[in-house]
Amino acid sequence: METGEKKPHINVDYFEDLTGDITPDTCSQAEGSEADIGQRIKTIRQAKGISLDELSNLTGFDVDLLASIENCEVQPQLGTAIKLSKALDSAFGRLVSGVGEQLYAITRKSDQKIVHRSTSHKGKKQAYTYKSLAPEVKGRHMESLIVELEEAASDADRSIHDGEEFIYVLAGSVALDIGDDHFELSSGDSAYYLSTTPHLIAAASGTATILAVLYEG
Repeated sequence: METGEKKPHINVDYFEDLTGDITPDTCSQAEGSEADIGQRIKTIRQAKGISLDELSNLTGFDVDLLASIENCEVQPQLGTAIKLSKALDSAFGRLVSGVGEQLYAITRKSDQKIVHRSTSHKGKKQAYTYKSLAPEVKGRHMESLIVELEEAASDADRSIHDGEEFIYVLAGSVALDIGDDHFELSSGDSAYYLSTTPHLIAAASGTATILAVLYEG
């Protein structure tokens, strides 16, 4: 998203400015991967002998924000998690969904679980909620997610990065900006674009639900 920064292979920073009320979780209160993501980041960082100051220099994130993420006071947004995964030389999926051990995954509708609720950097607002559909697959190069979007903030920035993205609208109305073009997508509509084109996606009003497939490149 930020001009001049080294871009990760995949990024969903377009979710970064979406807002909505949420009660911040702590590591002890959060369930499943909501608690684990901060702990995973801390474990990987410490195993590599990287200090918070060094990680701050690598990512551009404030030390206070990084500490809040590791302490589960702030749930990192997907774009933030991807930048951290690149800085830590760790697979994005390992941070957000854990390490898979299977050759394939069959996910029944009744088995879908929310694996992450992302908040603003202050931890006061919900940005979006997503479900990872195939976290069990090892060595994967795509991430498939069910994402509930909120309306974009008035000052939301567009994202630009490496990789490719495909979205399919499951419910609601989605506002999508790609370059100079604006689209409103309804249930059943889809879009595929190179992430190197500036883009922003949000609910057109209220909330919307999409299937998002992200390719690392």
